[in-house]
Amino acid sequence: MKNLENSISASLRRRLLAGAAAAAALLVFSTGTASAAANCIKGDRKAPYTIGWANIYSVPTWMKQTEGTITAEVEELKKAGLVKDLMITDAQGNAQTQIQHIQSMIDANVDAIVVIAGSSNALDRVISDACDKGIAVVNFDSLVNTDKVTAKINTDSSEWGATAAKWMVSQLGGKGKIIIMNGPAGISVSDDRRKGAQPVLDANPGLKVITETNTEYNVAPAQEAMTSLLFANPEIDGVLSLGGALSAGSVMAFERQGRDQVPTTGENARQFLELWKEKGLKGWATMQPNWLGALSVYTAVQALQGKDVPAFVKVPLPVIDDSTIGSYLSRADKFPADGYIYSDYDQALFDKLLAK
Repeated sequence: MKNLENSISASLRRRLLAGAAAAAALLVFSTGTASAAANCIKGDRKAPYTIGWANIYSVPTWMKQTEGTITAEVEELKKAGLVKDLMITDAQGNAQTQIQHIQSMIDANVDAIVVIAGSSNALDRVISDACDKGIAVVNFDSLVNTDKVTAKINTDSSEWGATAAKWMVSQLGGKGKIIIMNGPAGISVSDDRRKGAQPVLDANPGLKVITETNTEYNVAPAQEAMTSLLFANPEIDGVLSLGGALSAGSVMAFERQGRDQVPTTGENARQFLELWKEKGLKGWATMQPNWLGALSVYTAVQALQGKDVPAFVKVPLPVIDDSTIGSYLSRADKFPADGYIYSDYDQALFDKLLAK
């Protein structure tokens, strides 16, 4: 079992430890079968539970940090007597491999599967099968199409794209040439952000999209892609980047080519926020919290205990701008240099989100 708890700050561990006591009180150990109110839950499922974490890939730092919140949450739930084991798989970016891993978890009759989908539609059948077998399925970040899950947890990716595009329109006065940087094609979180931006772009025809890219959520490929685009496009007025590592790669490409920086959107990637401050960028960002992973584990256990959980849990998007960037950078040393500065979380926050 991987252990990434080193990515969790000492203060966060204390909050989680306190949360475990609350979990023990809120999620009373049942000596009988849970009276399930949530979707998918059925059969003789008793605590302590076995949780499956079907990861699509573990290489990006965002994923490593997210897995860190999952393993930390599992450890606290173990102490509360609610979780026995965590099964972790890594599909290395291959949706077919992820399907095989989920099938293995079904065959092992785990109690819950937590998943970020490598494809919005390819996983539908195996996810539905897990639900039919009475396994709690919690899908977060990149979502599947099927609704045969216990819960889906995410920010509003469409809102993400729309708000970023509106900021760009404001910065450029509705006129200019922009490049759009997307994550991998076929990943729902990337596709939905891009779809969300389109109505704003349609309403502002003076903003010309000269080209766009799809790359992994990593700085190196994003920088390489932007470098090629800089050679091909002598005039660029803005970069509508829909991912934090993508933004950092863009800024570095502009810097290396000696080009003046332009208004750039992005995410709470530490490197991007630091470059933003260092270069005096005109920037805007939001956050896809890594603790969506921890919340997913907590939600699965709540459902297994017979609690009614929402079919969709919407996590609000914060805005990072010149007025708030300092509060993120003040905590930068608690996160990896190539990681994401995510907000604090605790048991009370999880309960509040699940109560909506």
